[in-house]
Amino acid sequence: MSALTLERVTKTYPGDAPVVALNNVTLRFDEGELVAVVGPSGSGKSTLLHIAGALERPTSGTVSIAGHDTSQLADRQLSALRAKSLGFVFQGFFLLEHVGVVDNVAQGLLYQGVGIAERRRRATETLEAVGLGHRLGHRPTQLSGGERQRVAIARALVGRPALLIADEPTGNLDSASGADIVALLKTLNSDGTTVVVVTHDTAIAAEMERHVALLDGHVVEDSDDG
Repeated sequence: MSALTLERVTKTYPGDAPVVALNNVTLRFDEGELVAVVGPSGSGKSTLLHIAGALERPTSGTVSIAGHDTSQLADRQLSALRAKSLGFVFQGFFLLEHVGVVDNVAQGLLYQGVGIAERRRRATETLEAVGLGHRLGHRPTQLSGGERQRVAIARALVGRPALLIADEPTGNLDSASGADIVALLKTLNSDGTTVVVVTHDTAIAAEMERHVALLDGHVVEDSDDG
């Protein structure tokens, strides 16, 4: 079954000289895949991430998440689908620096109507699952870069999404911490989570099972073809 499908998706940003960030892109990511989306700066990777994650709507084409055509959903329904089915990991972490890591992760359940006690219980459980059980009493300012990224991954996972999208998840980390994060993503994938990693790092991409390459808004290579 498809976790995410883009069908003939185009995204154009208006202006004096309109920018076509994605041009007639068709991709399907099936449940349980481990995928790297690669390409140089300006290739359309970030736009693809925003479109795939229902953070932006395409100019044309359709995006389906877990079988739901997002073009048929109102904004509130789209937010609910994101909260239920998607997890995001951003390069910049975006943690609340002076809030404990448990409450940072618990925020990932705010839009699911889960009570505070249950949010914190599930946050604790997820932090333990990503190897941070010994850091539950800490704040992000007390953690290393690799540990902060694990908190960000835990926040993305606490809602138990079927699809995890990670944008340059090792971009702010040293090589050892980056390798740990890649290993964690592969473990999550082996447990059944569909993982799509957007990266310019060829070494990270080489760790993924499938590679999709973008250039100037077009898919120029897909190792799944054929």
